[in-house]
Amino acid sequence: MKPSRFVPPTEVPGLAARRIAADILDGVLHKRRTLDDQLEGAGAHPGLKTLSDRDRALMRRLVATILRRLGMLGHLLSRLLDRGIPTDAPRAQSALLIGAAQILWMDVPDHAAVDLSVRLVQADRRAAKYAGLVNAVLRRCAREGQPLIAEAANDMLDLPPWLVARWVAHYGEDNARAMAAAVAHEPPLDLTVKSDPQSWASRLHGEVLAFGTVRTPLQGSVTMLPGFNEGQWWVQDAAAALPARLLGDIAGKDVADLCAAPGGKTAQLALAGANVTAIDRSPARIARLKDNFTRLAFEAATVVADATEWEGGSFDAVLLDAPCTATGTIRRHPDVAWLKGESDIGALTALQRRLLQKGVSLLKPGGTLVYCTCSLEPEEGEQAVAALLETDSSVKRRPIEAGEVAGLSELISPDGDLRTLPSFLPHADPKLGGLDGFYAARLIRA
Repeated sequence: MKPSRFVPPTEVPGLAARRIAADILDGVLHKRRTLDDQLEGAGAHPGLKTLSDRDRALMRRLVATILRRLGMLGHLLSRLLDRGIPTDAPRAQSALLIGAAQILWMDVPDHAAVDLSVRLVQADRRAAKYAGLVNAVLRRCAREGQPLIAEAANDMLDLPPWLVARWVAHYGEDNARAMAAAVAHEPPLDLTVKSDPQSWASRLHGEVLAFGTVRTPLQGSVTMLPGFNEGQWWVQDAAAALPARLLGDIAGKDVADLCAAPGGKTAQLALAGANVTAIDRSPARIARLKDNFTRLAFEAATVVADATEWEGGSFDAVLLDAPCTATGTIRRHPDVAWLKGESDIGALTALQRRLLQKGVSLLKPGGTLVYCTCSLEPEEGEQAVAALLETDSSVKRRPIEAGEVAGLSELISPDGDLRTLPSFLPHADPKLGGLDGFYAARLIRA
């Protein structure tokens, strides 16, 4: 019998995308590197340059699906493995996760998912001995996985226990379950457009939300979509687009945007006609903001500085999007759930309170400060503002009215602040529903 020709792993279609996905998963789960760091900029995986647009999109979706469903994947694999997931060969763990995610949640033929995962472990010296195990477990997963998912039927498995406990405590069990269900779905693409949202929604096969955001189910490289090169829109979650609007009419006014990069909110301020000064401590992030503004044909003064120490004059308004645990963005950044811990909150709240004090000091008398975070943790939102109001009598809250958020009163807290949850804006198609979790308060300096 004629021997079959050996095909090097790099020649097998789709294997490179899965190998890079395994590397990036290892970066998140074992080296605590963010997805953004591994996908963009100087620290991006070098293999990304070799992938086609299609394979790059597949790799991104694969990694995001695994991180979004990591708890359920661990539960299922523990049921299918007699001795647990191998701990002495990270590539074997990655191969099992990659194969199972494709079988259970992605439009990939089972035989291809199994075969490519087996090839992944065969190509790794430490993991090669587990090729038979990976093959057997993934074949069982194809037969038994969906019934096991139905049996578990708990989206909270896909969140770390500390986060589930906090969400239940702060928002109630029903809301916590709804939030967990929302972040389990791949989110739609939200765009802030310069003008004529209805026309852009039609061109991009989407719809216009009550806030004016264009929401589309299109996936893949945004640079290939109509209007990108012409600077007609920018990517921005619908919830993230709300805080800048709370400053009201800022045409011709001097506005400081603290912690501004990558610049979505800065672009809103510029579009509204403000004289914007954007401050961020990261030179690389300011460079990215400048690139975005060049494409959008907007202007803003940019400053590389630590906002807590910056002495830059006085402003009619200040927008402060403070660094935070970002737990409200897990639906778009599923790595956040596994990179952040409860211990991170304390260090960040200290920074947030310093930034709040700095923001107030930069205001002219009668000026407006909007403070916001993309966190669902009250210490980083409601409690930070309450602490400021208790210690600084020159600052007063100006409650947000439902009319400022398209009449959606459920977005307004009893204190008159903005509080969005991932489960808000439900849709018949779960992939077109939801919002990032955001908090915003509007403060006036007397």
